[in-house]
Amino acid sequence: MLISEKLVEVRYAETDAMGVVYHANYLVWFEIGRTQLIRDLGFNYAEMESQGVISPVIDLNVSYKKSLRYGQSAKVKTKIKSLTPLKVIYEYEILNEEGDICCTGNSTHVLVHKETFRPIKFKKMFPEWYEAYEKAMGQD
Repeated sequence: MLISEKLVEVRYAETDAMGVVYHANYLVWFEIGRTQLIRDLGFNYAEMESQGVISPVIDLNVSYKKSLRYGQSAKVKTKIKSLTPLKVIYEYEILNEEGDICCTGNSTHVLVHKETFRPIKFKKMFPEWYEAYEKAMGQD
């Protein structure tokens, strides 16, 4: 199973008045991790969009475990949890420099036409991506 990793420096602007990372910024880091996973598999989300296809989030789950603070680094670990011809579920762990889990979550995505938002079958429209996702999950 492929687990993609991306290091993120906690920036001051990402923290709240208490000096800890504001909760919504973890969702931005999920996107950074997802983009890195796609890149690690040899693909580019911008290329998908150039073909008139987008991949919106239809479900999101987040669990906060431990605070991160300005000046620390966060390691975003991302993997593909589930895959069907119509949707993908990505799973995330965000760890601090000591390796403690600070946040976990998952996001469910579908493919749709950019103009109409009509669903598209991932396996049919992007068979190379789908096959790479299957391999990344260890399903070959």
